[in-house]
Amino acid sequence: MKGYTKPLLLIFLVLLADQASKTWIKTNMYLGQEFKILGDWFIIHFTENNGMAFGLEFGGEFGKLALSLFRIIAVGGIGYGLFYMIKRHYHRGLILNVALIFAGALGNIIDSVFYGVIYKYESLFHGRVVDML
Repeated sequence: MKGYTKPLLLIFLVLLADQASKTWIKTNMYLGQEFKILGDWFIIHFTENNGMAFGLEFGGEFGKLALSLFRIIAVGGIGYGLFYMIKRHYHRGLILNVALIFAGALGNIIDSVFYGVIYKYESLFHGRVVDML
Protein backbone atom coordinates (compact mmCIF):
# COMPACT_ATOMS: atom_id res chain seq x y z
CA MET A 1 0.00 0.00 0.00
CA LYS A 2 2.99 2.27 0.52
CA GLY A 3 3.44 3.00 -3.19
CA TYR A 4 -0.25 3.84 -3.63
CA THR A 5 -0.48 6.47 -0.87
CA LYS A 6 0.96 9.52 -2.65
CA PRO A 7 -0.84 9.03 -5.98
CA LEU A 8 -4.18 8.36 -4.25
CA LEU A 9 -3.72 11.37 -1.97
CA LEU A 10 -2.82 13.53 -4.98
CA ILE A 11 -5.92 12.33 -6.88
CA PHE A 12 -8.13 13.06 -3.87
CA LEU A 13 -6.67 16.54 -3.30
CA VAL A 14 -6.91 17.51 -6.97
CA LEU A 15 -10.53 16.31 -7.16
CA LEU A 16 -11.36 18.19 -3.97
CA ALA A 17 -9.74 21.42 -5.22
CA ASP A 18 -11.33 20.99 -8.66
CA GLN A 19 -14.86 20.49 -7.36
CA ALA A 20 -14.54 23.14 -4.63
CA SER A 21 -13.28 25.78 -7.07
CA LYS A 22 -16.00 24.95 -9.61
CA THR A 23 -18.68 25.13 -6.92
CA TRP A 24 -17.35 28.49 -5.71
CA ILE A 25 -17.17 29.87 -9.25
CA LYS A 26 -20.65 28.58 -10.15
CA THR A 27 -22.22 30.12 -7.03
CA ASN A 28 -20.26 33.39 -6.80
CA MET A 29 -19.60 34.48 -10.38
CA TYR A 30 -21.78 35.22 -13.38
CA LEU A 31 -21.18 33.81 -16.86
CA GLY A 32 -18.36 35.71 -18.56
CA GLN A 33 -17.00 37.26 -15.37
CA GLU A 34 -13.23 37.29 -14.80
CA PHE A 35 -11.37 37.16 -11.52
CA LYS A 36 -7.65 38.04 -11.55
CA ILE A 37 -5.55 35.95 -9.19
CA LEU A 38 -2.00 36.90 -10.26
CA GLY A 39 -2.37 39.86 -12.59
CA ASP A 40 -2.76 38.86 -16.23
CA TRP A 41 -0.87 35.61 -15.66
CA PHE A 42 -3.57 33.71 -13.73
CA ILE A 43 -7.18 34.68 -14.44
CA ILE A 44 -10.33 32.71 -13.69
CA HIS A 45 -12.87 33.29 -16.48
CA PHE A 46 -16.30 31.74 -15.95
CA THR A 47 -17.63 30.04 -19.05
CA GLU A 48 -19.31 26.72 -19.76
CA ASN A 49 -18.79 24.07 -22.41
CA ASN A 50 -21.67 21.69 -23.08
CA GLY A 51 -19.62 19.33 -25.22
CA MET A 52 -16.12 17.95 -25.12
CA ALA A 53 -12.71 19.34 -26.13
CA PHE A 54 -12.84 22.58 -28.13
CA GLY A 55 -16.63 22.81 -27.60
CA LEU A 56 -17.37 19.97 -30.02
CA GLU A 57 -20.66 18.20 -29.40
CA PHE A 58 -22.18 14.91 -30.50
CA GLY A 59 -25.83 15.06 -31.45
CA GLY A 60 -28.57 14.49 -28.90
CA GLU A 61 -28.87 11.95 -26.13
CA PHE A 62 -26.97 9.25 -28.04
CA GLY A 63 -23.98 11.57 -28.36
CA LYS A 64 -23.97 12.34 -24.64
CA LEU A 65 -24.24 8.65 -23.82
CA ALA A 66 -21.43 7.75 -26.25
CA LEU A 67 -19.20 10.50 -24.86
CA SER A 68 -19.91 9.42 -21.28
CA LEU A 69 -19.12 5.81 -22.15
CA PHE A 70 -15.86 6.88 -23.82
CA ARG A 71 -14.89 8.93 -20.74
CA ILE A 72 -15.57 6.00 -18.41
CA ILE A 73 -13.52 3.62 -20.57
CA ALA A 74 -10.69 6.17 -20.81
CA VAL A 75 -10.62 6.71 -17.04
CA GLY A 76 -10.62 2.94 -16.52
CA GLY A 77 -7.67 2.60 -18.88
CA ILE A 78 -5.75 5.43 -17.24
CA GLY A 79 -6.48 3.95 -13.81
CA TYR A 80 -5.31 0.52 -14.91
CA GLY A 81 -2.14 2.03 -16.35
CA LEU A 82 -1.53 4.02 -13.18
CA PHE A 83 -1.77 1.01 -10.90
CA TYR A 84 0.35 -1.04 -13.32
CA MET A 85 3.05 1.65 -13.12
CA ILE A 86 2.89 1.73 -9.33
CA LYS A 87 3.12 -2.06 -9.12
CA ARG A 88 6.13 -2.11 -11.47
CA HIS A 89 7.85 0.76 -9.59
CA TYR A 90 7.97 3.24 -12.47
CA HIS A 91 9.55 6.64 -11.85
CA ARG A 92 7.67 8.59 -9.17
CA GLY A 93 7.38 11.68 -11.39
CA LEU A 94 5.64 9.68 -14.13
CA ILE A 95 3.26 8.10 -11.63
CA LEU A 96 2.31 11.47 -10.13
CA ASN A 97 1.79 13.02 -13.57
CA VAL A 98 -0.50 10.16 -14.63
CA ALA A 99 -2.33 10.59 -11.30
CA LEU A 100 -2.92 14.26 -12.21
CA ILE A 101 -4.31 13.26 -15.62
CA PHE A 102 -6.50 10.62 -13.96
CA ALA A 103 -7.85 13.18 -11.47
CA GLY A 104 -8.66 15.62 -14.27
CA ALA A 105 -10.42 12.97 -16.33
CA LEU A 106 -12.38 11.77 -13.30
CA GLY A 107 -13.30 15.39 -12.54
CA ASN A 108 -14.72 15.70 -16.06
CA ILE A 109 -16.90 12.64 -15.49
CA ILE A 110 -18.14 14.10 -12.21
CA ASP A 111 -18.93 17.39 -13.97
CA SER A 112 -20.76 15.61 -16.75
CA VAL A 113 -22.84 13.54 -14.34
CA PHE A 114 -23.71 16.26 -11.82
CA TYR A 115 -23.66 19.43 -13.90
CA GLY A 116 -24.11 18.19 -17.47
CA VAL A 117 -21.38 20.62 -18.46
CA ILE A 118 -17.63 20.45 -18.83
CA TYR A 119 -16.19 23.80 -17.88
CA LYS A 120 -14.14 25.46 -20.59
CA TYR A 121 -11.70 28.23 -19.88
CA GLU A 122 -11.54 30.10 -23.19
CA SER A 123 -11.59 29.72 -26.92
CA LEU A 124 -9.38 27.22 -28.77
CA PHE A 125 -5.61 27.74 -28.47
CA HIS A 126 -5.91 30.38 -25.79
CA GLY A 127 -3.04 28.71 -23.92
CA ARG A 128 -5.03 26.79 -21.34
CA VAL A 129 -4.32 23.24 -20.22
CA VAL A 130 -7.76 22.12 -21.42
CA ASP A 131 -6.64 23.01 -24.99
CA MET A 132 -3.92 20.37 -24.75
CA LEU A 133 -6.12 17.47 -23.64
